[in-house]
Amino acid sequence: MLTKILEFDATLFNAINEGLSSGLLDFFLVPIRYQIFWIPLYLFFICFILFNSEKYHWATILVILSCVGASDLMSSHTIKPLIERPRPCHENSQVYPVNIRVRCGAGYSFTSSHATNHFALASILYLVLFKGRKRILFLLIMWAAAISFAQVYVGVHYPIDILCGAILGTSIAFIINQFYRSFIEKLKLKEEYDFT
Repeated sequence: MLTKILEFDATLFNAINEGLSSGLLDFFLVPIRYQIFWIPLYLFFICFILFNSEKYHWATILVILSCVGASDLMSSHTIKPLIERPRPCHENSQVYPVNIRVRCGAGYSFTSSHATNHFALASILYLVLFKGRKRILFLLIMWAAAISFAQVYVGVHYPIDILCGAILGTSIAFIINQFYRSFIEKLKLKEEYDFT
């Protein structure tokens, strides 16, 4: 069973990495995987929080940073050393030649930290800032998915690394959001008690 899954994973990887090769996708997908590309968006979110949250903006920023930190810790420092799956760009076989479009990282492949972190960020942003706004949820998912898909296209991750990273990041965001909501409720109760 596992062998068949890994074979399908490699076939799908090849279909994306080699089969979709084009100058247009190179132009779009290579830069979006770099964090520096998204600095203006990150600054926008910080400004949005500061100007739209009269109270608890410090807690909102802290929970978002904690969520991304926890997702990165889980993916990069817990799961990757445990599974030790080589990146496709390290396996460059004759059966599935890999189009390596960026520097191949030294770390392991499973789970994709790009996918874990960006799905965690997209999920926690939705949960703490935009809950109920379906259009924003769709945009956030598409944003995280595009960055994650780029990891396969450039040759540094397999599709299963992305899928499991997305599930992991989203799950972490939901768990941290529960703690955040509980913390905010306690703060509100304390303020009401102190006021009376």
